[in-house]
Amino acid sequence: SPGGSMKRQQQQIDDLLYAEIRDRRAEGESDRTDILTLLLSARYENGESLSDEELRDQLITLLGTAYHNTAISMTWAFYWIHYLPKVKQKLLEELEPIGENPDPMTLFKLPYLTAVYQETLRIYPPAIFTLMRHIQEPVEIEGNKLEAGKAFGCIYLLHQREDLYPEPKQFKPERFLERQFSLYEYMPFGAGIRRCIGAALAEFEIKLVLATILNYYQLELADSRPVKPKLQSLSIGLNTDAVKMIMTGERN
Repeated sequence: SPGGSMKRQQQQIDDLLYAEIRDRRAEGESDRTDILTLLLSARYENGESLSDEELRDQLITLLGTAYHNTAISMTWAFYWIHYLPKVKQKLLEELEPIGENPDPMTLFKLPYLTAVYQETLRIYPPAIFTLMRHIQEPVEIEGNKLEAGKAFGCIYLLHQREDLYPEPKQFKPERFLERQFSLYEYMPFGAGIRRCIGAALAEFEIKLVLATILNYYQLELADSRPVKPKLQSLSIGLNTDAVKMIMTGERN
């Protein structure tokens, strides 16, 4: 049954996570800087560490919470890649020398793939606003006066600034090859100490999926007409079935 299948899959995930937690505990202190290492070193005020169950819950949250935004960003990336033939051609040329079964970290570091990923999240960031900020007292920032109270930063408007991104409505991955933007000029996951904890995982997932599918399959858009974004709460989403693609064959 669907319910039984879901429980079996959940158990498989739990088995993998608990096995990794046991292995990491057995390692003792480590110079790793990944999320699990940080969670293992975390302590409550009374000095106690997180239990295996608490670690599992934190990892499940990290893996599962933002799958919707990650999937939307992947969809936009596939749309732009196939809507703009030059972008697709450049990506395929970059992927061709790598061959079959490349090392994931090799894919992760590809410059044009990275630029396509960055431009996808610039033009349609997964979140429109930053988390709410509380202004304690009136302040002036670059000539803008802000009164005390609640405030949001708008990531979408930041990414549409023409002084930072000429022709901001155009999808141009090359802009990320030509210059490096600061943390507060390009911030699809926010910035500072409240930056999204899953940013690195999302980047890895999106790049790996894009490269793998493009490397093995030939795709095309079912409809060549432009697709417009749809506002969904605090994120930029898609109309249902807005992007349909057809697999036309496999790559040799």
